[in-house]
Amino acid sequence: MKRTYSIAVVQLNLNNTPEHNLVKCKEWVTKAAKQGAEVICLPELYSSHYFCQSENVENFAFAEPLYDTSFVAFSELAKELGVVIIVPFFEKRMSGIYHNSAYIIDTDGSEAGLYRKMHIPDDPHFYEKFYFTPGDLGFKTIPTKKGKIGTLICWDQWYPEAARLTALQGAEVLFYPTAIGWHPTEKATYGTNQYGAWMNVMKGHAVANGTYVAAANRIGLEKYLPDTNGIEFWGASFIAGPQGEILAQASHDKEEILIAEVNLDLQEDVRQNWPFFRDRRIDFYGDITKRAIDR
Repeated sequence: MKRTYSIAVVQLNLNNTPEHNLVKCKEWVTKAAKQGAEVICLPELYSSHYFCQSENVENFAFAEPLYDTSFVAFSELAKELGVVIIVPFFEKRMSGIYHNSAYIIDTDGSEAGLYRKMHIPDDPHFYEKFYFTPGDLGFKTIPTKKGKIGTLICWDQWYPEAARLTALQGAEVLFYPTAIGWHPTEKATYGTNQYGAWMNVMKGHAVANGTYVAAANRIGLEKYLPDTNGIEFWGASFIAGPQGEILAQASHDKEEILIAEVNLDLQEDVRQNWPFFRDRRIDFYGDITKRAIDR
């Protein structure tokens, strides 16, 4: 079996219409494939601007049912290019139930898996609880013709439990399509620490699980509401190796493709020498399923 394969994350400004973003993302996925990428990940909710800055029922129009526009377009593209594509989209499951989801589309255009975002935030201008029902498919590793990959989405990235449960199923890479940025009025005071915390927790997932981590973020100021400052998405998409080493890092403000190699022999060596899975005390972890531990 092949012991290496190339992965890519695509960092884009998606401050436009679904029709425009679909064409744009297909072009960038094609570019990544031509550069040798075999598994390619787009940012969270690729098809529109980040509409969760407000609670507005009109934004439900951005949602699409399963196997509709996004699946058809990227299924055809994956088959044409012979690559795996992770396509994060706004899923309309039925009237009144919507998810923040991602297709994992295999090299033959088939659906390798579907992931629904499990952790849903509710912060100023990140009003996702208004739109998204929490995922009910759980954390899972998806076998593809290129490798075994896990997909989590944005707010999921802060939870070590999500990374661990996905990695324990054999994930060689944890992909995190995301839409994370600064409130412009807070950037000068908190921006450095906010961005640093994001990098630290994600690299921690790589180290604690001996796995590759790949984050695909947006860039650009998305300001579509009157009398607000919008959100400045900080880009900085990256790919980290199984010791938390940065293999590729994007800028804060440019559209870019990052490509890195997944080396399964290296991953096995790291896990043999840092045997975190072996030394887990699963006999004492029962309380992790409780909201709080009262003593």
